[in-house]
Amino acid sequence: MTRHLVFWNFKESLTPEEREEYGRQIQENLEALQNKIDGILSIKVYRKGLASSNRDLALNSLFENEAALQNYQTHPEHLKAADIVRSVTQDRVCIDYEETD
Repeated sequence: MTRHLVFWNFKESLTPEEREEYGRQIQENLEALQNKIDGILSIKVYRKGLASSNRDLALNSLFENEAALQNYQTHPEHLKAADIVRSVTQDRVCIDYEETD
C-alpha cells in the first residue's frame, strides 16, 4: 500500500471566514474522490489543527499501490479539486511512501 501525506497553509490574505469556507470545500472535494477514483483505500482531510500545528490543512490518503497514486494524481476529478487547493494555499509539503506494516 502507498501512503500519500500532504500539508498546506492558506494564503495569508484570507480572512478567518474564507479559511473556514475554503477548508470545508477542500475537505468535501478531496474526500469525495474515494468514490470517483479507483485504487483509493482511504482519504481524509484534517482542517482543525491544534495550536501547536504549523500547517492549516492535512491530507492523509492510502492507495492500493504506487500506480494507483499516480492514477489519482493525473485523474481529471483530482485535477479539478487540486485547482481549488492551489488557488487558496501558499505552500505544499508532501511525502509518499510504501507501507510495510
